[in-house]
Parts: sequence; structure tokens; C-alpha cells
Amino acid sequence: MKSDAIKRGVARAPHRSLLRALGCTDQEIEQPFVGVINSYNEAIPGHMGLRQTAEAVKAGIRMAGGTPFECGTIGVCDGLAMNHPGMKYSLASRELIADSVEVVAEAHAFDALVLIPNCDKIIPGMLMAAARLDLPTVVVSGGPMLAGSLDGQAVDLSDVFMAVGAVSRGEMSEEELLRLERAACPSCGSCAGMFTANTMNCLTEALGMGLPGQGTIPAVYSARLALAKEAGSQVMALLGRDIRPSAIMTEAAFRNAFAVDMALGGSTNSVLHLLAIAHEAGVEIPLPQLNEYSARTPHLCRMSPAAGGHYIEDLDRAGGIHAVMQRLMEGGLLDGEALTVTGRTVAQNLEGVTVCDDTVVRPLDRPYSASGGLAILFGNLAPGGAVVKQAVVSPAMQRHAGPARVFESEEAATAAIMAGEFQEGDVIVIRYEGPKGGPGMREMLTPTSLLSGMGLDDKVALLTDGRFSGATRGAAIGHISPEAAERGLLAAVRDGDLIRIDIPSRSLELEVPAAEIEARLASLPAWQPTTRSSYLRRYAQAVTSASTGAVFRMPTGTASKTVEDGQTGAAVTDWREGQS
Repeated sequence: MKSDAIKRGVARAPHRSLLRALGCTDQEIEQPFVGVINSYNEAIPGHMGLRQTAEAVKAGIRMAGGTPFECGTIGVCDGLAMNHPGMKYSLASRELIADSVEVVAEAHAFDALVLIPNCDKIIPGMLMAAARLDLPTVVVSGGPMLAGSLDGQAVDLSDVFMAVGAVSRGEMSEEELLRLERAACPSCGSCAGMFTANTMNCLTEALGMGLPGQGTIPAVYSARLALAKEAGSQVMALLGRDIRPSAIMTEAAFRNAFAVDMALGGSTNSVLHLLAIAHEAGVEIPLPQLNEYSARTPHLCRMSPAAGGHYIEDLDRAGGIHAVMQRLMEGGLLDGEALTVTGRTVAQNLEGVTVCDDTVVRPLDRPYSASGGLAILFGNLAPGGAVVKQAVVSPAMQRHAGPARVFESEEAATAAIMAGEFQEGDVIVIRYEGPKGGPGMREMLTPTSLLSGMGLDDKVALLTDGRFSGATRGAAIGHISPEAAERGLLAAVRDGDLIRIDIPSRSLELEVPAAEIEARLASLPAWQPTTRSSYLRRYAQAVTSASTGAVFRMPTGTASKTVEDGQTGAAVTDWREGQS
């Protein structure tokens, strides 16, 4: 066992003495050591129940003959960080989370891990660490929030963001907004729609790294605690059989995850995160391949933030992620031989699974659309790709051409939208918000929600090298690569330029003569970070393009494994290759 390094032999008497200082008995020292990495903090509503979740996990480990050690890591609430400088730290925290899990697991020689995330960057950060460490691992999150209820209508956080736009237009009073504010988030858990946190929790299950129910059992249900106990017990079974993430997070598993993502119409951020996790797992996923997944995968679930969409609790009632996977298996759209943390294959897990509500998980012959919920656009504005959640774009905006209205930051765009300083048909451009230019690639739920709340999400498009919250709806196209800070064409767009969006054709074009484009790019000044933050400056220097998952670029000459950087075409060295 890996933990023998700190507990076997005469030379380890000092180490055992320290373990006894923790209250460990001889039997506990003898048993396998399991790290329980809990992201709990008191600033995130999705984490309110994680202390109880961790206790259940530890109980399951003890029942199965292991010795648990609970450790912590950081977390950021994207909702609370939204639309102010704090959001610059959200995506940047993903790398810190992955690194911190690696540090504590290696330093304490854990034999196995149970990872307890909830919310946005924490889930992918922990999965990145799982792939990197390759110890037997199970992920069990805190679960989703229940939807709220107001005047007999289900509501969630995205409704509150959109209501701000309605108030700004005089279509809702501040008193009505207060009533909605009080009703929208009634329980702990990750926000109730198919936003980024719930998308990633669901895809953890589809990827094979979470037990059945991981993605959808609500945070406040007792079944979530039972699931946590099962996760603790199951990691001991994985350890006994030496089943590691490298046997689970294979190319087939990522194909399955992307298929489920397309069927769900998940957050655009899932592309960013799955690419980063795949990079840590050594699995190459060319970005154009995602359009192939989308083309063959029907969109089966309409989830909030889509208008009239269901909530995660509805999906759980309908059979959860396994119900979605069963539908996809019927159509031959999943690899049933992929291994999962149950110790069984996907096909074995799906034996006897049925869909309990066809209105929540539609049959294959009655999808919302024949293609998946996400699309990757390419063109001269995005030679490295851009991402759009096509499932929430109105038919009127699937194809659109309009004049650019350019802003150098989210704050400037938000102020202009609030003041009505734009026209219907405009293509609002927000640049220098990418991984490097932000730095940190902020989510921008506020401007998109304002447009939705104003009733303009089918009349105005929004483009950015930043990203959007999973709660965003409308013609919001993000992750444009190369970003403006890397001298991408987005940096040369000017007010009034015609931009043509064609989502069905997967195209995003700036209609300016080539000679003019070349002259504009040649005249661009060198980009310099303006942040005073030491970490964000280091982040900006190390981070790569959104098209590569915004993973870190490391000094060359330290390893052999590379990925292609969509910003510059340069090799991005993964320094972890060959590390023990």
C-alpha cells in the first residue's frame, strides 16, 4: 500500500507516533488510509451540507475497513463572485484546487481518495487531480438545490438575474424583485438548473467517476447521505481490485460524457472543463470533434435556464443520469464497455434502468432537436473555436448578421446595457476577458441575464473571449480563441463592423476585407496585464487558450508530454509527465 511509506518499519516509528497523536488505534494504522478531500466552506450555499456528507463518507470507509482522513481545499461561489473582480479568481481557482488535492494526497501517502466537491470549478479541479494522482477514487458531491416556488411557479437563481433586467426597463417593481429574491434559492445545494455545477456533477456520473445518483439526488434528500456512505464503502472495493481513474477516464468515457452533455444541453463551461480533465488523463480530444458528437446526439432534456425547462429534481425523479444514458444506449450512442467506479461497465450499470417520465427525458424519436445542446463555431473570428449553448438560442438568432458594438470589459458592457446604449440587431462584443486577458476568463451572467430580462435575448447577440454562466440563455457565444490578449482577431473588431453568426453551419465571421484585418492586427499594441494580484499575474503567464481547456503552460524542457496551444500554435509542456 502507498501508505506503507509512512507506517511500516522501525524507521517509521516517529510517523506512527504522530498518527497516534491523532488518536489512531493500532487497527486504524494497519488499515488503508483514505483521503476524504472536502471543499466545504461557509461562503458557498452549495456547501452547507458538505460536513454531513463527509461524515457519511467516513462512516462508509470505516464500515469497509479503511481509515479516513478528512482534509480541505478552497472553493469559490460563482454566483457571489459574479460581475465584480472576484470572478477573475473563479476559473483560476480550478488549478489551485487540483494542485492542493495533489499536494495533500502525496504528502500523506493516501492509498485512495473520496472527493467531495459542489459548485463550478471545484468539481473539475478535483477530477483533474484524480486523473493526475491515479489513486482509486470516487467523487460524491453535495447535490443540487431544490427549485424555489413563487405564486405557483418554479423559480431559480437565473430568474433573479433576469429580473434585474426587467426592473431596469420598468417591467417589474423592486418589491416584486424582492419577493423573487427571497423565493428563488430555498435550500442548500448547487443551483437548481442545468448550470455549470450541476452539469459537471452529472458528467462526473457519465464519465464513470461517480456512483448512480451522483448527478441528480437533491442535497436535502436523505438518499444523498446514503450515496455518500456508499461512496466511502465503494472506494475500498476499488482499492481492493486496484481500479484506478486511468482505467475509468478513458477515451470511451469522455465520448460518453460528451454524448450525455449534448443530450442534456449542459453548460458551455463543460467543454472547458472536460478538455482540461482529459488533458490530465492523457486523452486527446480535438475541439472540432465535439461537433461530431453534437451532430449524432439528440437533445433529450430541456432544463433551466431554457424557457419552460425542468429542474434537476425533475431529472432525478425521471430516473437521473442513468435514465438519460439508457436512452442513449438504446440509440447506440454510448460505449457500454467503459468501466465505472461501481466496478462494473456502463452496460452493466444500465441493466434494468427505465425512464420514469418521458416529458423530462424524451424518447429518441421525439427529441427537442436532432442535434445536441452545444455547438462549436469556427471562422476568422474564432479559428481556435467558440462555444454556444445552441439549445437556449431562439430560432430567430440561430442565424444573425449585425453591427458590432465593442466593449473592453464586462463592466463597460453591463453599464451600456443598463443604460440602453445599443440597438436591436447589434452584436455586443466583450473582449480582453479571456483566460489570459481577464485574467481568469470571467463568467458573464449579468449582461446576458439583463438582455433576457429586457426581452431582448432573441434580438441581440453577445460575443466574448470570456465565458458565460451555465445559467445563461440567448445568443451568447463565448470561449472565442485566440483571445484578444493573444492578438486574436477579436482585438481588431471595431464598432459597426458586420459580424455574421451561423450556428447551424458552425460559423462565426467578421466581414471585413482581409487587407484591412491584416492592417488592424499589425497596429495592435502589445497586451500587458493590469492586475496587481500576484497569483493572477502568474496565472496569466501560465494559462493557455480556452480551446485547450485553459490548462497551464509549463516551462519547456521539463517533460515530454505536450498539448497544442490554440492561442499561439506553440507546444504546451505538461510538467507532470513522468512524475511519481
